Amino acid sequence: MTVTTPPSKTGLLASLTRSIAAHPWRTIGIWVLIIAGIFAAAGTIGGQLQNNFTIPNSDAQKATDLLQKQFPARAGDSATIVFHTDGKLTDAQNKATVDKIISAAKTTNRVTGAGDPFTQQGGAISPEGNVGFVDIQFDGQAWGLPANVIPDFKSATEAAAQGSSVQIAYTGQAVQEQPQQGASELIGIGVAVIILLIVFGTLIPALIPIVLAILAVVLGISILTIAAGFTDFNTITPILVSMIGLGVGIDYSLFILMRFRQALHDGATPQEAAALAASTAGRAVIFAGATVAISVVGLATIGLDFITKMGVGASLSVLTSVAIAVTLLPAVLALLGHKVDRLKIPFIKTPDNSLAAAQKTGVARWGCFVTSHAWVFLIVPLGMMLLFAAPVAGVHLGAADAGTAPKSTTQRVAYDWLAEGFGPGFNGPLIVAVDTKGDLAAADKLRKAIAATPNVAAATPAIPSPNKQAAIITVYAKSSPQDVATTKLVDKLRQTTIPDALKGTGATAYVGGSTAAFEDISATIFSNIPWFLLFVVGITIVILTMAFRSLVISVKAALTTILSCAAAFGILTLVFQEGHGASLIGLDKTGPIESFLPVIVFALVFGLSMDYEVFLVSRIREALIGGDTPRVAVTDGVATIGRVIIAAALIMASVFFAFMTGIDRTIKEFGLALGLAIILDAFVIRLTLVPAMMHLLDGKAWYIPRWLDKILPRLTIEAPEDRGQVETATRQQDPA
Repeated sequence: MTVTTPPSKTGLLASLTRSIAAHPWRTIGIWVLIIAGIFAAAGTIGGQLQNNFTIPNSDAQKATDLLQKQFPARAGDSATIVFHTDGKLTDAQNKATVDKIISAAKTTNRVTGAGDPFTQQGGAISPEGNVGFVDIQFDGQAWGLPANVIPDFKSATEAAAQGSSVQIAYTGQAVQEQPQQGASELIGIGVAVIILLIVFGTLIPALIPIVLAILAVVLGISILTIAAGFTDFNTITPILVSMIGLGVGIDYSLFILMRFRQALHDGATPQEAAALAASTAGRAVIFAGATVAISVVGLATIGLDFITKMGVGASLSVLTSVAIAVTLLPAVLALLGHKVDRLKIPFIKTPDNSLAAAQKTGVARWGCFVTSHAWVFLIVPLGMMLLFAAPVAGVHLGAADAGTAPKSTTQRVAYDWLAEGFGPGFNGPLIVAVDTKGDLAAADKLRKAIAATPNVAAATPAIPSPNKQAAIITVYAKSSPQDVATTKLVDKLRQTTIPDALKGTGATAYVGGSTAAFEDISATIFSNIPWFLLFVVGITIVILTMAFRSLVISVKAALTTILSCAAAFGILTLVFQEGHGASLIGLDKTGPIESFLPVIVFALVFGLSMDYEVFLVSRIREALIGGDTPRVAVTDGVATIGRVIIAAALIMASVFFAFMTGIDRTIKEFGLALGLAIILDAFVIRLTLVPAMMHLLDGKAWYIPRWLDKILPRLTIEAPEDRGQVETATRQQDPA
């Protein structure tokens, strides 16, 4: 491959980047104004995040709607105080302590009511007498309460219990511990800095991607805060913004920075190098970011608003990362120029980033080795990925209960005490909402039928609404909330028990509660997943075909990305559901995979993995344009971009894996699934399976039927003057 400085590019992006490189301070000034504006808007019109789940047309949603309408006093969130003692709570001294704790809870601001465990009203004492609980009702949802309410509530009740033999723990929506940010991000950033120092050998280029990625995350969260002022976003969304933002922010800047240093080392001036890097690698960055956006838009086909918004929230940092990498970064690089190589790190060799040096690297030799044994490196990785994916066949989607939380959390302590005193089903009761139509006898009849249903530990007496038009029956299963047996109980109640008991009465009933809600979420996802896959995979294939003018490459990219996701999900199932290696990431109990997680991870991975596909194939295509044969272009492409893909994948995966150090189980799932998918996709798929496959296909890899080539618009990742130069040399046209 001839080593020359690439020609000046033309087109809108090239013109923009040349202007940015020529006037860097103007660009930086514009960014300062944009950042100030976003911060100001977040501080004035920004809203709060809230876990507002709606499941249209589901049984659980109908139960929620009925209760909110007929039981306004229960419109707010509730908390449960769980009591535990080595003796009996009914002993005079312990009873006095429990009463004192409940009184302290009642005096807390925004508390509207509290039960009495000794009279079995809104609470209970276990048969052994050592465990009890009481329900505390607040006048609003947790997200809308003043910040001091829950801390004051806990402080007051803990003070009342101090000095006694009665221990307390908390559970319930109002006191649910939210995922915390900070430590995981710092770990991911620390690992990224180490990798970048090894890649560049100098401090300045190692810090630039980190600083810009942090800026992208901060802006993404600020924009999310602004959006929260107009609509609801789940409280887990900022974690996804940080996780995705750090990963892609570093990667996107790294790709452009490597191209900049390569152009410098090949003789370009700083301004030329900055403009060239942003108009070549930057074009691929834009394309990669667009695939993430398209994948996230596809989440809307699932039909669940909170899933769509979680994806949209996660994509905010992707879009800000693209904007920063393509506009702000070139301005910074144009100013730095050759100073970018200053502050060399002792004992680390500064790599030569020229094109000539790229041909002599280990990854270049790997590319040659793979293509020399193409059949082996096609069959072995394919078999390995299918083996990893096999456990997906037995996946159980649902919602892991508090019993899977770390033992140090108050929810886990409360869970274990309730399970000890009352059985595991008391940790996730089913709420049956009865629309009595004024016939309260129908509700009583239904309660008796439910109590006689297998796997039901208890069904409380029906509590009528103030207008007698509805009633609530609380049902406790013998099995835990996340147990498959509880899911089967929900189906039994809905399909048999309730219809049979209410037949001929005119009343209707709906089963709600967290277990029922997550079953409905799973059902909604499964019913709409064909449309989701058709949208995401279909549009990605079309866009890649438009860009690379090859149907084979686009279909190959989609299928191999699906394989990466399946393999990651398979390993995720082994760890979180089956428990293999769970202790290594701080889990001591298994549970189902959160029902919403696979589609969100798939959408994000489908977009993120396209980064490596686009960067690799675009460099292969660039080699073709430069005169290489299809097979030589494969090895040249791997040689020139392989080191960047390795560094980028290690950084992104490290950021994702770092989030497994937190205590939240769902965040651990996201971290492991995304990290595994990136590692498998980069190393097993893009740098091994894809080169082997393209080598075996030779010129057929660039095949596109003539009729399709004619009707598809052109969307090039290279500069406009590169269009059409590959076709006659490499593509085998359809004679039809």
